[in-house]
Amino acid sequence: MFTKFIVQPVFNLLVFIYAVIPGHNFGLAIILFTILVRLLMWPLMKKQLHHAKAMRGLQPELKRIKKEAKGDRQKESTMVMALYKEKEINPFSTVGLLIVQLPILLALYSGIQRIVHDPNAIINFSYPFLHNLSWMKQLSGNIHLFDSSLFGVLDLTKSALPKGGGKLYVPALIVVAGSAIAQYYQSKQLMPTAKDSRSIRSILKDAGDGKQADRDDMNAAIGRNMRYLVPAMVFIFTIQLASALSLYWLTSGIVAIIQQGKVLKQDETELESTTTAKDVNTKEVIEAEIIPPKKTKTKKPSKKKKRR
Repeated sequence: MFTKFIVQPVFNLLVFIYAVIPGHNFGLAIILFTILVRLLMWPLMKKQLHHAKAMRGLQPELKRIKKEAKGDRQKESTMVMALYKEKEINPFSTVGLLIVQLPILLALYSGIQRIVHDPNAIINFSYPFLHNLSWMKQLSGNIHLFDSSLFGVLDLTKSALPKGGGKLYVPALIVVAGSAIAQYYQSKQLMPTAKDSRSIRSILKDAGDGKQADRDDMNAAIGRNMRYLVPAMVFIFTIQLASALSLYWLTSGIVAIIQQGKVLKQDETELESTTTAKDVNTKEVIEAEIIPPKKTKTKKPSKKKKRR
C-alpha cells in the first residue's frame, strides 16, 4: 500500500521532471522536485509558522497562569487549554507538516535506492504513460544515457562515507554538512530569544541545591539544545546514504529558510503597521483632549443711570 500510493507517485513525479527538463540532469530534477514539494506544502507551512509565532506571543500569559495556579498542575492545564481555545490556537498544529513531509522523504529514499541498485528502475518502476516521452524512449533503448550526477560534479548514487569503509567522498560530504547547517539555521530562525533563559546545567544545579526545577524553563532549555541535536542527527543519518537524499535535504532546508523568513517578515510588517495605526489614533485622542474650549464673549451688565 505504501509503495503503490506514496512511493510510486513520488518517484514518478521525480522521473517526469527529469524527463522533461532540458539537459535531463538528475541532480537538477531533485532540486526542482524539492522546490515543487515545498511550494505545495506552503499553505500548511504558513499556517504552522503563524501558530508557532502565536504560541511564542502567549508566553507572558502562560507565566501569569503559572503564578495564579501556584503549583496546581490540574488547574494550570485547565487554564492553559482555556487560553488556547480563546486565542483559537492548536498546540499540535506543528505535527501536520511532519506527517506530510516524512512519507515524502521515505518515498524519495525508497525510489532513489531502486535507481542506485538498478538504473533500469527508472523505466520499470515508472508509469506506462511516461514511456511515451521522447527521453524515456531513448533511455529504454540505452540505459547508459542516464547520468546520475549533479552537473557531473556530484555522483548522487554515492554516499559520503561508504558502509563497508573506504575513502571519504568529499563532494557528498560537503552536501551532507550543508544540509546539517541548513537544518540548524532553519531551527534557529524560529527559536525565541529570551533574556532570562536558563541553561539545563543551571537548572540541574539549582535542583541539586534543593530548589524545585521549573518545568517550563526545562522545556525551553531542551528546545534550545534541539537546534544542535537535530542537525547532528541529520549529519549522522545521511552520511552513509546516497548523496541524492542529502541534496534533497539541503535544498529543502534552504527553501524553508526563505519561506520562514518571508512569513516572519510579513508578521513584523503587520505588527509595525498595527502599532503605527494605534499610535496615530492615540495621538489624535491626546490632541483632541488638549484643545482648549472656545472662549465665549460675555456681555457686561449695563449700568443704569441714576435718577436725579
